[in-house]
Amino acid sequence: MPLAVYILGLSVFALGTSEFMLSGLLPPIADDMNVSIPRAGLLISAFAIGMVIGAPLLAVATLRLPRKTTLVALIAVFGLGQVAGALAPNYAVLFASRVVSALACAGFWAVGAAVAIAMVPVGARAKAMAVMIGGLSIANVLGVPAGAFLGEHLGWRSAFWAVGAASAIALVGVVTRIPHIPLPETKPRLKRELVIYRDRQVLLSVVITALAAGGIFCAFSYLAPVITDVAGIDTGWVSAILGLFGIGALIGTYIGGRVADAHLFGVLLSGITASTLFLVALALFASSPVATVLLAFLLGVSAFYTAPALNARMFNVAGAAPTLAGATTTAAFNLGNTGGPWLGGTVIDANLGFAATAWAGAAMTAVALATVALALRLSRRTANSHIVATSSASHQETSPEPSMARVD
Repeated sequence: MPLAVYILGLSVFALGTSEFMLSGLLPPIADDMNVSIPRAGLLISAFAIGMVIGAPLLAVATLRLPRKTTLVALIAVFGLGQVAGALAPNYAVLFASRVVSALACAGFWAVGAAVAIAMVPVGARAKAMAVMIGGLSIANVLGVPAGAFLGEHLGWRSAFWAVGAASAIALVGVVTRIPHIPLPETKPRLKRELVIYRDRQVLLSVVITALAAGGIFCAFSYLAPVITDVAGIDTGWVSAILGLFGIGALIGTYIGGRVADAHLFGVLLSGITASTLFLVALALFASSPVATVLLAFLLGVSAFYTAPALNARMFNVAGAAPTLAGATTTAAFNLGNTGGPWLGGTVIDANLGFAATAWAGAAMTAVALATVALALRLSRRTANSHIVATSSASHQETSPEPSMARVD
């Protein structure tokens, strides 16, 4: 695996910490900004919305720009967004800073994923994506709990300052370690890349990714109040339990990255099924401290076990447009990260309780599972049609020409 791929993974650590750390900071942000927890949860959706819009937009805008220069500019803007968040005087400014940071994060993900995929063989795509996603896993192991710890002891703004510092370190790594990557001799054409959206498998991959991610983050975004208000665990343990989710994510990413290239649909089916079952269990047993802690870990494993396969699947079905494939995957994940927290907040506002967010998440992952089954069926049908067509063509080529009988 090229060193540059690992550098991208380390950069994603800063991006992922910012994206996910609010799950442990919602209560203090809500108190400081004088808003409800569901409204504070919209800051998570704001970041996701920025990712959804920014991924394809920046992928298109930077299609013909040097890859390294683009990555440098995006990580720099992201860092400035963290500083703006740390200094935000009110909720509106904080919301805007999240959107700006998300736009830069989305662009980095889209371009970085395309760069990582371009540097490895086709059979190592899931492994390359696992390295990048590993940055997210480490963010959940270290960054998110550290953010929750800082938020509890030094105020939530200190967590934003810490991510700003991590972004500066990532910037140095990108500048010094990412090689110059020449643009292809044939300049990318947007019209040609947009053709991928006519493919049913591409659209199904978007739906699967959005629902699988949304189901997890419908519950994960409100895990802190579930831990404290439902399970009755002391606030001081929130960061440690979020770290346990991150450890599960790291384990899941490693396993998924190892097996997804050879058993892509098997990983999708087993991983999303597991996530659905764990979410149902969380909804049923959220009042049990032991069950909540264990399920936080297991959800991390199942969610990130499927992530390399979800990424690799999109690049497989949209290989003719690698930049837009990366952007589309990023947008799809964050459609889920937008819809999931929104649905969770709606459930809470309806007075169904924090634990009910897990029921809503399980409904999303169940639909994702059905969509995977549909995609597999269509994939097998297409493969069988191709085999029949190839066999027929081969038979025609090898069959002797029919003799022409002489008629007297």
